[in-house]
Amino acid sequence: MCLFEAPKSNLNFNLLRVLSLDKFSTMKKVLVFGGSNSKKSINKQLAVYTSSLLADAEVNIVDLNDFPLPIYGIDHELENGIPNKVKEFDSLIQEADGIIVSLAEHNGSYAAVFKNLLDWLSRNEAKNFHDKPMMVMATSPGGRGGISVLEAALSRFPRHGAGAITSFSLPSFQDNFQKGALSGEILSQLKSKVAEFEGTLN
Repeated sequence: MCLFEAPKSNLNFNLLRVLSLDKFSTMKKVLVFGGSNSKKSINKQLAVYTSSLLADAEVNIVDLNDFPLPIYGIDHELENGIPNKVKEFDSLIQEADGIIVSLAEHNGSYAAVFKNLLDWLSRNEAKNFHDKPMMVMATSPGGRGGISVLEAALSRFPRHGAGAITSFSLPSFQDNFQKGALSGEILSQLKSKVAEFEGTLN
């Protein structure tokens, strides 16, 4: 009886393990980052918080400070080629099923660190978002919520190979993002957008 029961127990354990691994393998991989190099970036905070609302996903949170790049210039590219950090970031995009990014707004447009990354990525691969669904967001301390940079991204990203795009703007970050979270109507709006984004993941 003991010799029989042990294999049965192992079989049940292995079956549960396979089912568990199969569930994990079907989880969608989502790349998450803020379009800023600020160590206290409110946009990275928003992106990370938004990723926590995903129902079932494997989240990869990255920081643009870990991808230092020279300022893009054609002479630099011709002399030195595409930096390895660009290729590394491109691989992260290709490995993901979707992307969540929240963009800092500087003078009505992208922060320099993100624009530079985008320039390099587009030199490595013109359609640098590889048809991945994206949740593109912006926030700011003021009432406009980074709407100018968001509009620029919504106009530009499809030309860079973005798949379906879900957008969200959060105004007055410090007023709305209390104790590391949103609440009330603004949270309901974000959850609705997250559900929309999840529906685009293949």
